[in-house]
Amino acid sequence: MNKKILVTGGLGYIGSHTVVELQKAGYTVLIVDNLSNSNIKILDQIERITGIRPEFINFDLCDDILVYKLAKENSDIENIIHFAAYKAVGESVSLPLKYYQNNLYPLINLLQAFSDRKLNLVFSSSCTVYGTPDVLPVTENSPVKKAESPYGNTKQICEEILSDTSKANENIKIISLRYFNPIGAHESGLIGELPLGIPSCLGPLITQTAIGKRKVFTVFGEDYDTLDGTCIRDYVHIVDLARAHLLAMKRIENENTREKYEIINIGTGKGTSVLQAINAFENATGVKLNYSIGARRPGDVEKIWADATLAEKLLSFKAEHSLKDMMSSAWKWEKYLKENPM
Repeated sequence: MNKKILVTGGLGYIGSHTVVELQKAGYTVLIVDNLSNSNIKILDQIERITGIRPEFINFDLCDDILVYKLAKENSDIENIIHFAAYKAVGESVSLPLKYYQNNLYPLINLLQAFSDRKLNLVFSSSCTVYGTPDVLPVTENSPVKKAESPYGNTKQICEEILSDTSKANENIKIISLRYFNPIGAHESGLIGELPLGIPSCLGPLITQTAIGKRKVFTVFGEDYDTLDGTCIRDYVHIVDLARAHLLAMKRIENENTREKYEIINIGTGKGTSVLQAINAFENATGVKLNYSIGARRPGDVEKIWADATLAEKLLSFKAEHSLKDMMSSAWKWEKYLKENPM
């Protein structure tokens, strides 16, 4: 197989791991990334892992003229996995317009530019669309509630755009993957989460503190209605999540979709508190973490985890990596970065 696929944001955390899985499966990958929250050196790392250097174009998908040019010059592309978006919940609260512009325009531009052909699209959505759920675990039929952050709202709006577009365009098939909290790194230790500035996600906050980049890790809140007072999330290994994108694209290509627009949760089906995650890191690595308890962070949901039944049924997907695997691989990546700064 030599099928070409466009991966937007393909040098980012989830994107880069998905590119590895796609190339292993025989896809020819074209990455578009503006490097606003990624690093060009990841292109070399992907090549080291797979032996194949994906094609790369550096531009901003908010530029509709360049997106139309991309579509015209790649008439053979019928598959797209769309990651490119900002994702920091806290930052979106303080900079909402930045998130609305960057997370909505690229999707609209892609849908318009590629509307002249058959199109298979896998969209990077989020469990944030469920807001604060009334019932746990969350299923795909759980109500989409008012978002707790502008970031979450952009995912809700994008899903509405995709739903409406699928009804209006007979040539498009879409799967939105609502995934929970990715963590960990590739087993090679050559790619992983690489946040710019202060991390917003748990993995790099823990590993950067453990390795000495940060003096202390702040746990945001200890007064939630949970087993230990800290937030609960469904942490899923990044390689498992990347594999889910490959399976979703295969489902569309094989014409196995029941509807033109499908929504599938991707998680482990198990909730883990922040303090439990810290303990798992310490047990997996033998490194004691210096952390303190701080105030709640705006936009954070108290507790959420997935019902992953549908993913297993439709995609034959089941998370294979443990929390220990997540922490061990994240630590391996952090140690690699110490010796090989990017």
